[in-house]
Order: sequence, then structure tokens, then C-alpha cells
Amino acid sequence: MRLDDYIEELEPDEEAERRRLAKEKSYAITDHLAEFERRFDDATSGDSLVGSTAPSIFVGRSNYPDIPVGVLSPVGDEDAAEEYATDGEWYQQGYGITDVLQRRTGLLNSNKRANVDSPSIASRLTPSVHDTWDGFVGVQREVAIADRPVDLEIGLEETPDLGLDAGTDVATPRGPRANARNAELRENPYVPKPVEKTLADDDWQAQGAMTYLYRRGFDVYDINSILSAGALGETDQRRLVPTRWSITAVDDTIGQFLRGRIRNEPSIDEVQVWANEYMGNRYWIVLAPGTWEFELVEMKAPGSIWNPNPEDDVWLQSASEGYDGRSSYVEETAGAYYAARLAVLEHLESIGRQAKCLVLREVSDDYWAPVGVWQVRESIRNAFEGAPGGADGAVEGRESLAGEYGEAETFHEAVAELSKQLPVSYARLQRKSELAAGLQTDLSSFAGAE
Repeated sequence: MRLDDYIEELEPDEEAERRRLAKEKSYAITDHLAEFERRFDDATSGDSLVGSTAPSIFVGRSNYPDIPVGVLSPVGDEDAAEEYATDGEWYQQGYGITDVLQRRTGLLNSNKRANVDSPSIASRLTPSVHDTWDGFVGVQREVAIADRPVDLEIGLEETPDLGLDAGTDVATPRGPRANARNAELRENPYVPKPVEKTLADDDWQAQGAMTYLYRRGFDVYDINSILSAGALGETDQRRLVPTRWSITAVDDTIGQFLRGRIRNEPSIDEVQVWANEYMGNRYWIVLAPGTWEFELVEMKAPGSIWNPNPEDDVWLQSASEGYDGRSSYVEETAGAYYAARLAVLEHLESIGRQAKCLVLREVSDDYWAPVGVWQVRESIRNAFEGAPGGADGAVEGRESLAGEYGEAETFHEAVAELSKQLPVSYARLQRKSELAAGLQTDLSSFAGAE
């Protein structure tokens, strides 16, 4: 499809009413927390939460290395526990921001303090995390490596704090928290054989174990939990890893693996523009002939959660890498960079090609609460594959073009045309983007292309 025809299909409708309705939905979270409190009272027996089913874990960062470690379990909806675990299925189900917040705030985080190296901070003689499979930390690790939600009984020291933690652009928002006295398994969890293999090999570096699991069909969401629970890596290197760090670490590690897989592949032979929209985030992915380069440019509208002053200019940041990748952590775009890069590399590896890639992310003020970088990853994955765009992500009345792409003669023609759809000028984009400013797509770009 010609690029101008492709873009015409994506012209935005009037957004004021959508924005008003989206913000109205935020009040539903207050009602949801009140309902959670009622369900919690029904589900407790004395100071124990009985019949609990944990689909996932959470490892915090505060006071590192003596950090909070927790199991996340829905209260009063145990039969649907699997639906509360963050993964790509949320995109496929078309979850909107309110849907995500209700699921995350419906998870009780029962937690205790633990040292990243040892389950007890009271004694240096306690076993290392590598050897710990009992007590609260042991139960948490069992939840992390199991292939499905695990039935538990949790002893609590207090009633939950029902305050909502809004989270960050990396981590998904979290709901009520309570200090746990103990936790006990009510079943023997099933551990997949590839996970057993990585656990048993004490000399396997974490990066190799992660790529091994990925090659055997484990998505990054599964690998993230296993890494976070200190269940990957060489014996003396295994530690509990805060969830926010592990999300980015897994995206980065799998991304580096995929970059290695495509580095000797032929280039694509045309300039392609892919697009998707989800939860008030709009994505443009420009692929151009040549060897691997990548850049993410983020544009955050005034009045959005990361640029709250409605009188400010559009917040504009970028990060990039060349053929050999990066040697330093991305500060400006942080976890979104690694999530976006992973999604692009998965696509290129699947078609056996490499390319230069520019990802443009526009964050509108419709994105009224952070839901985590999983939505960046899934939005770009599904720009290539095509899938539902979400209840408050897709623009009503607009046909989704996810899974299709527009063609352009040159990279600069593509970016110049897209700039008409962006909240910043082409000149400002060029000042911030290395690829937009410097990439010249000419006949030399097609050398070696098949």
C-alpha cells in the first residue's frame, strides 16, 4: 500500500469526547478498591488468607539489598487467577487502562523483607537464595517457576493497605499490600522441564539460561519472573532481582540474542512504515534497507502523566544504537527502549532480514495512568502481526491497519510524511533523532539486499 493511502486510513477522529470518557473511567478504580475490601473480609479466616491462588510474584527495590518480596494473589476471584498475570494476552483480549488497573489493584501483594542474597537478614549463616526452597522466599520462588497459578495459604500480620501504587512506565501499577507472616503451598506445583534444567545447572550464566528458555517457547513474561526470583545464573551469582530491573534485563538480553541472529542476514529491500495505536499511545515503525540500527523517539503530550503541565511543550526524548548495539544503559527512554527494540527484532528475526529502524511513540493525554512497558512491547509486536487494539486504545470508527504497512521511496520521504501526523515539527524531530537527521537511503543501502 502506498504510504499516503496508508496514512489516510489512520487520520485521527475527534478525540475530545474519548479523552473525557477515559478520565471518567478512572473513578471506577475507587469503587473497585472498595469492592476489594469487602471481598478481602469474606476471604480471610482470622489472620489467614485461605484458598489463595498466586499467579505471579513481585520483588521491590526499596532499601536494596534488604527488599520486599511478595506473592500476588487475587482475592475473591481465585478461579480466574491466570487472568491476573501480566502477559501479551491482555492485548489480545483488548484490555483498556481501566481493565488493567482493576486486575492489578485486585491483586493482594503479601510480602516480607528479605536480603537479595539470603532469605533472612538476621544471620549470615542462613542459606543463599540458590538453596532456599522453604519459608516465605521459597514459596515465592515456587510460584515464579510454576507453569500455572499456585494454591497457597498465607498468614498475614495486618490488614492490607488499600492505597494504589500507580507504578512507573516500566512496572505495572500495584494494588493493596500486607505484611505476611508466612506462606504455605497447598499443592505441588508443576515445573516445566526446561526450567528444571536451568535450575539444576549451577554453572550456566543467567544470559545463556534466559535465551535457552526463550528458544524453547517461554515468553519474556515467564522468564522475568524466574529471573526475579533468583532462579537463574551461576550459583554464587543468583540473587533476588527487583521486578522493575528484571523486566528490562530480560528484554535487553533477549534483544541482544536476536540482534546476533540477524546480523548476517540480508537487508529488507524497501522502506516500510507500520503503525498501531493502543491505550492512547500511537506507534510508527519505519524500517529501511541497510544494516541494523535502531532508535526510539518518544513524544509525550502536555497534560499526560509524564508531562503533566498542560502549558508545557511536547516532551521529546530519544535513544539509539548502531550495528554493534549499546554499551550503556538507556536513561532517557528507559524500559520502553528495550521493549520496543525486542518487538522489532522479533519481527526481523521471523522474516530472516535486518534493517535500520526508527520507532516513533506518541503518548497522548488519553494515556491517563501507566500500565507498564508490556503495552509498548505488545503494541509493536502486533503492529507487525495484526490484532485487536483494545477497548480504550483503538479509535472508534477507524479501521485498524495493524499487520499491514505503507511503502515509501526513501526513508526521509517516509519520516517527512509521518511528521505531518506528529505533535512536533519535522525540523524538531531531526534535531532530536539521529536517524531522521542522518540516514540517507540511496542505492548503496540496497547493496547485498535480496
